[in-house]
Amino acid sequence: MAENLIIEGDNKEEKYQALLPQAHALIAGETDLVAALANLSSALAMTFGWLWTGFYLVKGEQLVLGPFQGPIACTRIPRGRGVCGSAWEQSRTLVVADVDAFPGHIACSSSARSEVVVPIRNAAGAVVAVLDVDSDQLASFDQTDADYLERIVAPLGGLFPVVN
Repeated sequence: MAENLIIEGDNKEEKYQALLPQAHALIAGETDLVAALANLSSALAMTFGWLWTGFYLVKGEQLVLGPFQGPIACTRIPRGRGVCGSAWEQSRTLVVADVDAFPGHIACSSSARSEVVVPIRNAAGAVVAVLDVDSDQLASFDQTDADYLERIVAPLGGLFPVVN
């Protein structure tokens, strides 16, 4: 794929519709996990201009910081802690309108006000990473974001090994 994104649309859903095939083209055929995650975090950040967009990878009982766009972030997050650790533990996408109201929220950036976290599963269905997106505005994310972000990251699961 070319190094340019072409994102047109007057609203969030139209932007996602334009981004989805381009995001999949960015990672199609890519065998290097870091390259795929880096390009995808950049594409999302360029399209929406969120405060922070990136990935945490499951390593043992922690999420470890992966490729991202935005301010410096927490390096490690324990399973079940904060929005990221909770999405991993619950194996489901979490949309949080006000991070300060989320029990156990980990404030990696004092500018973050709302968040969406999407688990990424390998071929065996195990959560192997999460996509984390933060906004500096309250209630920035909704079901539209959850649905499209799940679709955007779904192919990434094939880049993670299945461990027995």
